[in-house]
Amino acid sequence: MDMQTLLLSFLFVSILHVHTTSSTGTENFDASRLHTYIVRVRPPPNFSVDMSNIKLEKWYRSFLPPRMTSSNTRQAFIYTYKTTIFGFAVNITEAEKDYVMKNNSVLKVYKDSLLPLLTTHTPDFLGLRLREGSWKKTGMGEGVIIGVLDTGIDFTHTSFDDDGMQEPPTKWRGSCKSSLMKCNKKLIGGSSFIRGQKSAPPTDDSGHGTHTASTAAGGFVDGASVFGNGNGTAAGMAPRAHLAIYKVCSDKGCRVSDIPAGMEAAIADGVDIMSMSLGGPAKPFYNDIIATASFSAMRKGIFVSLAAGNSGPSSSTLSNEAPWVLTVGASTIDRQMEALVKLGDGDLFVGESAYQPHNLDPLELVYPQTSGQNYCFFLKDVAGKIVACEHTTSSDIIGRFVKDAGASGLILLGQEDSGHITFADPNVLPVSYVDFPDATVIRQYINSSNSPTASIIFNGTSLGKTQAPVVAFFSSRGPSTASPGILKPDIIGPGVNVIAAWPFMEGQDANNDKHRTFNCLSGTSMSTPHLSGIAALIKGTHPDWSSAAIKSAIMTTAYVVDNQKKAILDERYNIAGHFAVGAGHVSPSEAIDPGLIYDIDEAQYISYLCGLGYTDVQIEIIANQKDACKGSKITEAELNYPSVAVRASAGKLVVNRTVTNVGEANSSYTVEIDMPREVKTSVSPTKLEFTKMKEKKTFSLSLIWDISKTNHAEGSFKWVSEKHVVRSPIAIF
Repeated sequence: MDMQTLLLSFLFVSILHVHTTSSTGTENFDASRLHTYIVRVRPPPNFSVDMSNIKLEKWYRSFLPPRMTSSNTRQAFIYTYKTTIFGFAVNITEAEKDYVMKNNSVLKVYKDSLLPLLTTHTPDFLGLRLREGSWKKTGMGEGVIIGVLDTGIDFTHTSFDDDGMQEPPTKWRGSCKSSLMKCNKKLIGGSSFIRGQKSAPPTDDSGHGTHTASTAAGGFVDGASVFGNGNGTAAGMAPRAHLAIYKVCSDKGCRVSDIPAGMEAAIADGVDIMSMSLGGPAKPFYNDIIATASFSAMRKGIFVSLAAGNSGPSSSTLSNEAPWVLTVGASTIDRQMEALVKLGDGDLFVGESAYQPHNLDPLELVYPQTSGQNYCFFLKDVAGKIVACEHTTSSDIIGRFVKDAGASGLILLGQEDSGHITFADPNVLPVSYVDFPDATVIRQYINSSNSPTASIIFNGTSLGKTQAPVVAFFSSRGPSTASPGILKPDIIGPGVNVIAAWPFMEGQDANNDKHRTFNCLSGTSMSTPHLSGIAALIKGTHPDWSSAAIKSAIMTTAYVVDNQKKAILDERYNIAGHFAVGAGHVSPSEAIDPGLIYDIDEAQYISYLCGLGYTDVQIEIIANQKDACKGSKITEAELNYPSVAVRASAGKLVVNRTVTNVGEANSSYTVEIDMPREVKTSVSPTKLEFTKMKEKKTFSLSLIWDISKTNHAEGSFKWVSEKHVVRSPIAIF
């Protein structure tokens, strides 16, 4: 899948028609009138999870019109759900849907829709090294099972060999559902959930799933590169973790009804981590199938890692905002695959390209916009020239049009929104992708020169030369729309020009070994499996930790400075705010041993949902629990979250937080506050003394500001001991 597809905005695409074949009965039914609906219902009396799917489906059929329950009518059911959510997916007409909704046991009916996918050096960039540090301490994720819900997998790729792997843990209950898929000790399970076709193998027809799975837990592969660039030993974040694959997406996207079916199987199989590089637009949690299904996963102790979305840099563009999941944004790393552009006037610019076949000597430089041509499609008179094109669509598509027109090379001009971010996507001809500031100078040169020329000079791969990490322009930003009082995204991680396993030959690749191919992709799809793998390292080290504890460890140990020891910047090289970076950039070595954690149990999440003002039915949809709000209600700020967000209009906030000691038994922490002067900030007590492991301490945080003078402020507080720094960001907005 090309990079531009991964950068699609998170928009639901309505399914207008879902065609099915009618039965051989006398009814002459127009199948084009059918839609797929997901029906949420209350469990039947005396329900247990051991109830067979056959018995459950029989009960579900009682919700349908009587004429549909006879044996000679069309087969309408696609899925029956009983773990992640309770209900079923069914193909029915709008009139039949209206009939179903009249049943008192029906909580909600959703129309099915399609969600987009959010699509080597990174382990070293993150401080993960083979014989030292976090990999050595954690066993590289050994014994942990990561469930990847994506487009499937190329199970023949060498990244998924099982050399050095242990047998899967005894708790594993899954298998490879298709005889066409071969499992091993690395790849321990696989099944497909595309329109209910569970017998089909989870073959990856996109490449997206293979890429994300290998990023999370691919094994060691020496000599991995894209066209010889980025050469090194490829490995996932948790190279000794097991992988279970659930195909819930195709190359066209992810159908909502397939996702909870895959999640349900992952829970039943016994995964520890769920990694999902997908998502839709923000909405109330009771209308968000992924959020409600993830609540059930959290209840089972499963950590869920989800993409923040690719709709940045505008504010409030997030997906997957629920506080019980990790919401992952994207950032750059310090590697560049340098493709230099030298103009006829001598100016030199550093662009990028993974495909570096041969240098181009000075050639005539053509900019189609100045000659009245339709941008870079159906070009004329460009043979033997270098074409400068605006990067407004897929770089691969542009490259193919330019090559077919006979051009010798291509300069892709970054757009204003992309700022200083460049991509190294594989292409089919010599190309250099330059950032927006450089693109502006190149445009000016072309417009001011009577005979502009340029050359492209390939300089291979460089490490450590660029400012990193930088927040990617496409990485979706907060504040959250579903719950503004929860600071999102939670974290950022590598998501630009990530090299990982790939099932296809790309571009002009001369590598004939299909099973060793790798590709370079960008998106929050790429950052999400990095965090999934890191969560597996933590889970392997602390198997009894809750998903909230793992998330707390990741967030409170994140760093907020780049490799120049300065504040992390955004794509325009401005200081990145909390709604871009969340708690900061993930630091695996620190997250393994956080010192203190902020834990949250199911009951507190429910109290938080009640505090959002949701009705009993809406909370029942999320938590599968009736009359949940008879207990306590808490505000968003009172949730024991590792960060703090509050509206500026409030003028004041006083909340309690509780931390649990997971570091040294005898330890002392002192608070340090970093807030603007206009916000009067205090913490009480200022010191926390612990005498044993798992001991809990509660403290109070007070913020006071003048609403007439302060409409935005950011800072943090942190608990500091001899060995640990436990940091929490604060955002007033």
